[in-house]
Amino acid sequence: MKNILFPTDFSENSWNAIAYGLSLFKKSKCTFYITHISPVLAASAGETAMVLPPELIEEELLKESLKKLDVLLQRIEELPFNTKHIFHISASYGFFIEHIKNEVSSKKIDLIIMGTKGASGLKKIALGSNTGNVITKVKCAVLAVPEKTTYHKPKKIGFPTDYIIDYNLHILSLLKDITLLTNAALNFLHIESKDETLSNLQTKNKEFLAYYFKDITHNFSNLKGQHLDTAIDEFTTTESVDMLVMVAKNLNFLERILFRPTVEEISYHTNVPFLVLHE
Repeated sequence: MKNILFPTDFSENSWNAIAYGLSLFKKSKCTFYITHISPVLAASAGETAMVLPPELIEEELLKESLKKLDVLLQRIEELPFNTKHIFHISASYGFFIEHIKNEVSSKKIDLIIMGTKGASGLKKIALGSNTGNVITKVKCAVLAVPEKTTYHKPKKIGFPTDYIIDYNLHILSLLKDITLLTNAALNFLHIESKDETLSNLQTKNKEFLAYYFKDITHNFSNLKGQHLDTAIDEFTTTESVDMLVMVAKNLNFLERILFRPTVEEISYHTNVPFLVLHE
């Protein structure tokens, strides 16, 4: 059974991520934890904060959040029913990342699914500070679902890699589960610099990937002499990729694709879901 966390701010964007996740795992036995975290700053805003003590403000916020979570559960119940799905809701008050870390630890979360915000298509899509912070600061796999993305079963999953890092079984197990669940093909992409040849380490890691995914349809692609962002865009479009995957351990490579110009200003330049794997 997979334990999956849906942080929600009750927006249509976060609902879209929930609907995508439920569709992706519609045939799997899963426990879904849906949580809303009211930020600390909410307590200092408005006239209410001037007349109520902090503990009463927190109590009112949590009551309101739980009401909205109940409504969200009712909306989920209108979707195609799966008896293998179990749902839990929770509301908390405080710092977003700290609460997400606590949820991941206490609930043994396997995957966090969150929405992104911004324009659709190949324009840059701002991940938003919460999603970006979760990707970089929480040691848990994250599936970022672009705004207004409509679910269709992934047929091709793209995996950009430089073959520099060692891939262990724990990192790749979730990806293998998703490929088996959807019967998707894997396409590994390596962007080569001019006159580049793979080192012994890179060759070894490429061979490991081929062996680990030997029971899954996969192939290896190469693009030469292109900037990473251009190459990823071309790869996603020409190969009709339905989902992109990256290992967070390879942070420098990840940053060159996602983070420009700083880690705090994250951009996401494709309209397909992006899975970030953590150790």
